[in-house]
Amino acid sequence: MRKVLFVCVENACRSQMAEAFFNKYAKNTIAYSAGSAPAENIDPKTVELMKEKGIDLTNKKTTNFNSLPIENFDFIITMGCRDVCPITPKEKTIKWDIECPKGLPTQKYRDVRDLIETKVKRLIKELEIDG
Repeated sequence: MRKVLFVCVENACRSQMAEAFFNKYAKNTIAYSAGSAPAENIDPKTVELMKEKGIDLTNKKTTNFNSLPIENFDFIITMGCRDVCPITPKEKTIKWDIECPKGLPTQKYRDVRDLIETKVKRLIKELEIDG
C-alpha cells in the first residue's frame, strides 16, 4: 500500500484536513499528517468545520514530522510552511501554497478547507489512485 504524508507547521489545520480528505476519497493508499512544530492540539475550528463535511477529527492528535520515517512515504505534500517546512526528498515532494486559516474568519476558514478538498481530489486523480 502506498503512503502519502501532508506536512504543515503545527499539524493543527491544513495537514489534518488534507489527511482526512485523502483517507476519505482514496483507495489503496493511506495518508498521514505531521507538523514541523506541532501544536499541542488540533485547532477546534478545524474539528468543527470538518464535521460539516462529515469527518470527525475530535480524537485526532498532532504529530511531529521528525518522528516519522520519511523514506517510507511515496509522496510528501507540503502545505505552504515556507522557511519552517522540513527538508524533504525533492523527487517525493509536492508543494502546495495554502494559507493557514488559523485565526481567520469562519468563511475564510471554510474557503481554505474547500480548497484543500479540491486539491486532494485532484491529487488522487493525478497519482492515479483509485478513488
